[in-house]
Amino acid sequence: MKPLKFPHRSHGDRLPSYNHYRTLARLISKHAWLYTEMITAETIVHQKDNLDRFLAYSPEQHPIVLQIGGSNLESLAKATELANEYHYDEINFNCGCPSSKVAGHGCFGVRLMLDPMFVGEAMSVIAANTDVPVTVKCRIGVDDHDSYNELCDFIYKVSSLSPTRHFIIHSRKALLNGISPAENRSIPPLKYEYFYGLLRDFPDLRFTINGGITCIGEVNAAIRAGAHGVMVGRAAYNNPWQTLGHVDSTIYGKPSSSLTRRQILGKYQVYGDSVLGKYGQKPNVRDVVKPLLHLFYSEPGNGLWKRKADTAFRHCTTIKSFFEETLRAIPDSVLDSPVGETPVGRDELFADINSLLPPPYEVREQELLYA
Repeated sequence: MKPLKFPHRSHGDRLPSYNHYRTLARLISKHAWLYTEMITAETIVHQKDNLDRFLAYSPEQHPIVLQIGGSNLESLAKATELANEYHYDEINFNCGCPSSKVAGHGCFGVRLMLDPMFVGEAMSVIAANTDVPVTVKCRIGVDDHDSYNELCDFIYKVSSLSPTRHFIIHSRKALLNGISPAENRSIPPLKYEYFYGLLRDFPDLRFTINGGITCIGEVNAAIRAGAHGVMVGRAAYNNPWQTLGHVDSTIYGKPSSSLTRRQILGKYQVYGDSVLGKYGQKPNVRDVVKPLLHLFYSEPGNGLWKRKADTAFRHCTTIKSFFEETLRAIPDSVLDSPVGETPVGRDELFADINSLLPPPYEVREQELLYA
């Protein structure tokens, strides 16, 4: 899975994701902003005759953000132009991915934080080839380049050199010393004070917070502390019912879908059976069902449901037959109950944030001119 966004009520929540997961997410929440997984500009350019496989999505997925990566200006320009046909609501440039294939061999993702001049130029190129808003997703630093001033230099240069006015900040630095992407989501400490320092020092820009936020109660806490938006990834994937089920009412003040899990699965079955084998052997039943495996997180029958799923993957050829074989493990009370009360989360997460802020950033114009 890649990003979901829960920003400010006027804009939405954000969540990175692949197509099947986004279909499930939209059945649960009508208003959260959904992100695609990161797609490289080179892939879009090289697959220009097969773009539906990479860029197509159902109209119900709006609002949706295309997340792209790359380090070649010509490819970024062409990829943006090709993507226009798919009418995404926003284009996000990934400067936060720490994987060795991306930041190492690929020399993009989070490694681009070390070259803000290029990022500014890239964002100008992307913006010049689209009419939708453009944003940057980044970390708070890379390896030893992790001071608050270095983060501010990056934000200042990119925003000064391009039309970028919105940054999604993963509040951990990235370590490019061989640890895995999963470890990069847990080993570097969270520094929310850096994020809230950016809000203070760049009042004309918008900032969405990302990293370590596990439920809607914590989303609300971040917004109350001043965040313009909140991006939730792992929590929305690992517990979609409890996380996404509260988004519309709690974050946006809109009526929730009021669908039960049984009703959602009925709608998802229609979708799933319609896309099986669309690209030869793919997607198969396992691919389509994968986003559902956490739908009953912590509920009675969850363990048995997953064991039945492992068996059913071996022979079921339709989503309907898969459900008929496996859903008997889940009690009717779980399948037919509405989403529960809003999880509170950690009230103290941002309680003392103002006392922890780093010293104010002082803009150094010469750095912009001579970097």
